[in-house]
Amino acid sequence: LKMAKNTNIRISLPAVCFVWQIAMIILFGVFIRYDEESDTHWIEHRRKKNISTNLENDFYYRYPSFQDVHVMIFVGFGFLMTFLKRYSFGGVGFNFLIAAFGIQWALLMQGWFHHLDENDWKIKIGVENLINADFCVASCLIAYGACLGKVSPVQLMVLTLFGVTLFAVEEYIILELLHAKDAGGSMVIHTFGAYYGLTISWVLYRPLLSQSRHLQGSVYHSDVFAMIGTLFLWMYWPSFNSAIADHGDGQHRAVINTYLALASSVLTTFAISSISQNNGKLDMVHIQNATLAGGVAMGTASEFMITPYGSLIVGFCSGIVSTFGYLFLTPFMEKTLKIQDTCGIHNLHAMPGVIGGIVGAITAASASESVYGQEGLINTFDFKDAVANRTVNIQGGYQAAGLFVAIAFGLVGGALVGGILKLPIWGDPADANCFDDDVYWEVCCFHKNKSEHGLFPFFIFLHQ
Repeated sequence: LKMAKNTNIRISLPAVCFVWQIAMIILFGVFIRYDEESDTHWIEHRRKKNISTNLENDFYYRYPSFQDVHVMIFVGFGFLMTFLKRYSFGGVGFNFLIAAFGIQWALLMQGWFHHLDENDWKIKIGVENLINADFCVASCLIAYGACLGKVSPVQLMVLTLFGVTLFAVEEYIILELLHAKDAGGSMVIHTFGAYYGLTISWVLYRPLLSQSRHLQGSVYHSDVFAMIGTLFLWMYWPSFNSAIADHGDGQHRAVINTYLALASSVLTTFAISSISQNNGKLDMVHIQNATLAGGVAMGTASEFMITPYGSLIVGFCSGIVSTFGYLFLTPFMEKTLKIQDTCGIHNLHAMPGVIGGIVGAITAASASESVYGQEGLINTFDFKDAVANRTVNIQGGYQAAGLFVAIAFGLVGGALVGGILKLPIWGDPADANCFDDDVYWEVCCFHKNKSEHGLFPFFIFLHQ
């Protein structure tokens, strides 16, 4: 790593990967077991619960959504980060690394908080656990977006290690202690992940980053590949917001609301992007990112009775806010607040996530039996057991409290983890070599010596 910062002590990637995987094998051997629907005792469970067919197994309800979410994590997020002209390998490759790294730790952390069997102290996992692990990792991938091209793979693994831990704690507080609803993760995933990453980027501020300014932009072909990530995310976002919603009407409603909000944010983004340019042309940065803002903002209220036109309004507003964020807030934050946000996660995840939390609080507080029905109100907000007597006004207050918890965990956790990542032992790139795959990857000679066109060699291969 000749182009990384020169330090006397450096923690290597192979050591971290091997040690971590061995630790996971040991911890999984001690704690992780199959749940009753994935164990061979499923036949006995069926008989005991009077379940007539295997089609009642949760696998058949959840696996299609799991597939969609999994594609979003590894393909959608990965390719969205390939927009930099010389950092395509790092964008999609390190996304792959930290996602595979994080889902293992997430299964343990979320298991200890949510699924620990008090009879044998084992964590019982099924397909829904896999979805939640992907959700957990999504928050770390969002944080990665703020630091893209400026950190080493070992730093990313440390970021993910602490990010998953913080996520599990704040998720437990918001969903279990406050009993807030957040099926699509506007608060728990997007708001937390964005402010976690932004705070880390602020702590790791590089005053001499201008030395690699010539590599921060995109080129035609790298933008095309990033747009592939956008389209995968856009298509599968309804599954993301509905994956762990209640079976039946809750999931159905979450898909419809997200579908409409996404469509609305696309039209709004195209309009604002064109208006903002003197020549009326479109900016690919806006189209790649702000078109997704409707899905982020609809996360919390996705299974609520927000109405179809309400979903369009949420997408409309989030598209405006996100696009204007790229136009004005990103340069302001870098110049004034010293926050170098490579992917603009503040505009795609932080602000739409906050909008989603606010929309969820207002929608919950305004819910009524005339709209939901008595049983529908109880089922949608889970007004059972300890919260059986909670009113919708109180629920709205707890929803708002959940948003503040997510922001607080992101800011405080990001500051602490940023301090750790600032230690000179991680092999991060020098200021002049940021946003360059050549620091950590073997790249072909065409890419290294003759081109700044990202994945352009791939097009040459296809042409041949």
